Amino acid sequence: MGQRPKPLAGLKVLDLTRLLPGPLCTLHLADMGADVIKIEDTGAGDYSRSLGAVKTEMSPFFHLANRNKKSVALDLRAEEGRAVFLKMAENADIIVESFRPGVVDKLGVGYEAVKAINPRIVYCAISGYGQNGPWKDKAGHDLNYLSVAGIAEQIGGREGGPIQANFQIADLAGGTLSAAMGILAGIVDATRTGQGRFVDVSMTDCSFAHGIIQLASLNTFGDTLPRGRDMLTGGLPCYNIYETADGGHMGVGSLEKKFWDMVCDTLERPDLKEKHTVYGEEADLVRQEVAAIFKSKTRDEWTATFKDVDCCVTPILSMKEALEHEQIKARNMVLTVEDPTDGPIKEAAFPIKFSEDDENPATPAPKQGADTEQVLSDCGLSADEIAALRDKKVIF
Repeated sequence: MGQRPKPLAGLKVLDLTRLLPGPLCTLHLADMGADVIKIEDTGAGDYSRSLGAVKTEMSPFFHLANRNKKSVALDLRAEEGRAVFLKMAENADIIVESFRPGVVDKLGVGYEAVKAINPRIVYCAISGYGQNGPWKDKAGHDLNYLSVAGIAEQIGGREGGPIQANFQIADLAGGTLSAAMGILAGIVDATRTGQGRFVDVSMTDCSFAHGIIQLASLNTFGDTLPRGRDMLTGGLPCYNIYETADGGHMGVGSLEKKFWDMVCDTLERPDLKEKHTVYGEEADLVRQEVAAIFKSKTRDEWTATFKDVDCCVTPILSMKEALEHEQIKARNMVLTVEDPTDGPIKEAAFPIKFSEDDENPATPAPKQGADTEQVLSDCGLSADEIAALRDKKVIF
């Protein structure tokens, strides 16, 4: 069968978000074919453009979250800017924002204002704590949301306190992916009924909802187990990380008994098979014995040893190594996007594969305001009207 348009082709998204959770959500929508128009203010715009090290004009951080989008620079604080936004919203399918609760309403571009002119709009608000509750107006970032949701307390080893993960769980699972799920559900409903939805995504709520192991322990023992002693944080010898002779590490994820048995046979310790699910001091003794065995060879030697043993034992790779891994390559997960100024940018490709998908090359993240004139022209504004807005610095 031949190629088909991407599954979200024809959907128009107005993206008011900044930094990571919202932009990565709309990146996924864009990768699935939606026409995503990133609306930035006429000042600094999305401040992730300058976040971290910047080679020339845009940071790698911004590049990674904003390919396949258009950019409109628009001052929503100006009356004319609000009017332009509402004109764009008349034919939009989705709006995504990530301001604190109430900000878009004060600007005059909130859900009720848009719904009045476009009742089928799916309007998603991504916030730290949600649109109601005593903490709704508090500032926060990923670490704060994980802290309140009971997740951060469980991240870390046995020694010392909680540690900060270099993976934004609340931002990405709680914000990006949960928002995308809610938006797509809203689109299905709007397609069926002709009525849109307001989608309230709290990154704290969505992180809390996925704390399955913590909640399971709470229901079983009356409380969570201490860090490093629960099922997935180091309490089980069969699900653990072991250091190798060269300072590398192997991940042993043999939760099922059949896999643990194969691990024990490969390590030439069949006597440990009966220690599959042990806790406390008994688990500590088994883990120490297994750790001593893994310390006897390098990571690459153990990788070779377990290569043909299907028992959930893998080397722990750096991101640089992951880029070169045969499985990552086979899945075409590494994308190189050519930016006219910054040159080639290595990015993670869209991870979900659709049959008969088209293979159009990705476009680089847009310069701020690069598409303002074209987008407004497509909305029906004349050249004179666009020029007047530019003269008043409502757009650029």
